[in-house]
Amino acid sequence: MARPAADRGEAQIELFLDMLAAERGARPNTLSAYRSDLDEFSGHLPPTGSRIVDATTDDIRSYLSDLTRRGLAPASVARKLSAIRQLYRFLYAEGHRGDDPAAILEGPKRGRTLPKVMSVSDVDKLIGTAREQADRCEQSVAERQRTARLYCLLELLYATGLRVSELVALPSSAARRDQRMLMVRGKGGKERMVPLNDAARQAMTNYRALLKDTRNENSKWLFPSFGEEGHLTRQHFARDLKSLAAASGLRPQAISPHVLRHAFASHLLQNGADLRVVQTLLGHSDISTTQIYTHILEERLKTMVRDLHPLTDATAPMKSGR
Repeated sequence: MARPAADRGEAQIELFLDMLAAERGARPNTLSAYRSDLDEFSGHLPPTGSRIVDATTDDIRSYLSDLTRRGLAPASVARKLSAIRQLYRFLYAEGHRGDDPAAILEGPKRGRTLPKVMSVSDVDKLIGTAREQADRCEQSVAERQRTARLYCLLELLYATGLRVSELVALPSSAARRDQRMLMVRGKGGKERMVPLNDAARQAMTNYRALLKDTRNENSKWLFPSFGEEGHLTRQHFARDLKSLAAASGLRPQAISPHVLRHAFASHLLQNGADLRVVQTLLGHSDISTTQIYTHILEERLKTMVRDLHPLTDATAPMKSGR
């Protein structure tokens, strides 16, 4: 017989989620992901006996083994284990149990995943197509607004490297004519400043001009929508971006807002930016997150030695590992 909902651990999960929201400023999407992972773990526990609050290390280990048998990727298993670890760390700290059953468990070994990166020429091609679509005068007003919005989103994303959630939720004040820097509210409610280039500022000015005399003119959002959130959704932008990729002759499945964020960071490093500067611009709290881009620095160093060292034979290929 299945246990009542209260006995499965929903109360403890709610307490944990309340803490994430109040103390760490976790966003609704983050809380939803934690809830989904922890509800799944709770549902895996035996119908009788173990509950969230008194599950054992073997219960957690059994759940992880089941995830692996089902073919989940190591990264997905690691994410679910991270949610469980944080839950039990919280329950232990708050005195809801006297030990931490997840503390001794190791996550799955994961290979180093390098970010998918677009070339500079492909980014130029994508932006060029968006600009051409936005400049077509024969379009209807609604279509001109849509294409101007997509072009503005693209220029902003490649100019700043914002997370897509940060981008679509920008306030309308971001489009002020004299705006040189954007104040961005990132993960955990942390704020950071990112510079704007001339192309991004001009794209915002043109786009906002097209919104005049529409019901969206006075919206608090730069990219308003009639949906529940009040602004353009991440999913809508991702779909428009894939359509733009197809129109640009690029593989739609290889293009996403996150790939463009990677392109921003990678192209900065290729042109000599410091890793700490890129960390600040991306809003990474830990430099280790930014270090996924170190392969780009390594290639740049190899190129510099090959091209600039006085004793290097420029005609000879440089061997890896040297």
